[in-house]
Amino acid sequence: MKGKVTILIKLIRNADVYAPAHLGKKDVLVIADKVVRIADKIEGYEGMPEVEVFDFSGKKLLPGYIDMHMHITGGGGEQGPASRVPEAMLSQITSCGITTVLGLLGTDGVTRSVENLVAKARALTEEGITAYCLTGAYGIPSPTITGSIEKDIMMVPPIIGTKIAVSDHRSSNPQGPELIEVATATRRGGLLANVAGLVTMHMGSGIGKLDPLFYALDHSDVPAKNFLPTHMLRTRELMEEGAKLVRRGGYFDMTAGSTDEDMEIGAEQIMEILSWEGMSTDHLTMSSDAFGSQPKFNENGDCIGLTYCSPKYLHLTIKSLVRRGLPLEEAIKLLTSTPAELLGKTGVKGCVAVGADADLLVLDENLDIDALFAKGQVALLDKEIVLKGRFE
Repeated sequence: MKGKVTILIKLIRNADVYAPAHLGKKDVLVIADKVVRIADKIEGYEGMPEVEVFDFSGKKLLPGYIDMHMHITGGGGEQGPASRVPEAMLSQITSCGITTVLGLLGTDGVTRSVENLVAKARALTEEGITAYCLTGAYGIPSPTITGSIEKDIMMVPPIIGTKIAVSDHRSSNPQGPELIEVATATRRGGLLANVAGLVTMHMGSGIGKLDPLFYALDHSDVPAKNFLPTHMLRTRELMEEGAKLVRRGGYFDMTAGSTDEDMEIGAEQIMEILSWEGMSTDHLTMSSDAFGSQPKFNENGDCIGLTYCSPKYLHLTIKSLVRRGLPLEEAIKLLTSTPAELLGKTGVKGCVAVGADADLLVLDENLDIDALFAKGQVALLDKEIVLKGRFE
């Protein structure tokens, strides 16, 4: 924000801290964009003009949310050019408690390019949050900037992996060998660039389900952690196959609903999954699919309706899970420590810890979003948006 001096030292007092483990009432000291101290009481900073003090008595302090699946450049297009969803604006993201996003392309890999995606991710990072992105889209071969998945990941920050679509009538229907080819290139690029090397797999409701992924695990040496199938609440069969994947050391992602009703159904599905043997929030993530289209197809494959997702349903799902009996410290792992693990950012993102980025979310006594710090900047305070994008 032009003309405003940013105070680099912030002292947060009396917050009930979830790191995501419940630490109880603590003071938290932030210098620039990092958490530097957490203690029962931090003294000696009172009255200093360069220190901004926030008293969050009666409120909860959490890590900022990580959204592992956001169409930051907009999605859509299944009903023609007029159905292309607009790009995300910064405050639309931060107002939902999100401080880190993984941007990706959807069905439209033609008018929505990887170049556009990289520029948008860099823009959001300049504006105040942290944004990574993926090369690739629905089609095979994957659209790239350099002509190579491996080169894109190695040479084009902030690309950290590849997007691919599987078992969907809009995809190129890649089978096991094709998935291995994409995954090995992604893993090599990730190792060379020291980034996650993640293959995010859009999962449709097609007959193949997770067969290509299980083939890849059985016929290659790519670790299960390098794959993240998403939209896994779409069918009962996908939920059950996801459980098999977790029991093999893998992870899967679940999309929050796009309506209040869908959100509650999704929360009930998550609770059911967590009741199954071997399942825990340490191997599950939840994402919004925000600004991606939600087309409706009839039995002939015709698109008969289209809307798009909102990031607000991430936090609403967390509240629903808590109402259903899931402890807050477990529920928020879906949006904090587990996605941070997949991004290779454990100890930096998705936690309240000394040395971590100062991405901090504050909830009031009703678990409503009250404040947000993104890399130490105040993005939201007293439920009012403070940090906005350049064109908002």
